[in-house]
Amino acid sequence: MNGFAAIFILLGVFWTQTSALQTFVLNEPNNDYVTATMTINNEKNLADVHVRSGMYSSDTIFDYSHGYVATRLFSRNACFILKISEASIPELQEIGRLAFEKKTMKKVYSPQNVWVQFQSGNSLFGNIKDWFLYGKPIEQLCKGLPLYKLVKSEQPLLNYHSCASAGIPTILGINICEKLQKS
Repeated sequence: MNGFAAIFILLGVFWTQTSALQTFVLNEPNNDYVTATMTINNEKNLADVHVRSGMYSSDTIFDYSHGYVATRLFSRNACFILKISEASIPELQEIGRLAFEKKTMKKVYSPQNVWVQFQSGNSLFGNIKDWFLYGKPIEQLCKGLPLYKLVKSEQPLLNYHSCASAGIPTILGINICEKLQKS
């Protein structure tokens, strides 16, 4: 009977971890001004990240069901959308694992960085077709704001000092840069 109870409890722990919402508080090392929370919803296959850093605050949604990441940069009053690619954006379970490790070990700091570009003056306002493509969570984040489609680029960019940082602090940095026009 004790063996059955132990297996039942163990299965309950694993079931809770995979089905429940998981919330993590993520802070930048040596920086008390950047605070972030991330909630992972395994049932809806998405992660919701809120970064509070004064005028550099952002909200990001990783919607794996629809295959897009959307970031709302408050300093630019705009939304930026990137198609998820396995080469640059880790899977939801990997993000959760890294956040758990960060929470328990506290000193782990090895963020992956993704550099992306947008074309200024080339925004659109979401219509019904766009919201079906991007999904309801991204619609709720970005509705009424200009949308910019992001394209992955290589670091270092000539204008990297003017890039905005978003993503998940200490796990996945998304550096959003304006694409320079060629004269």
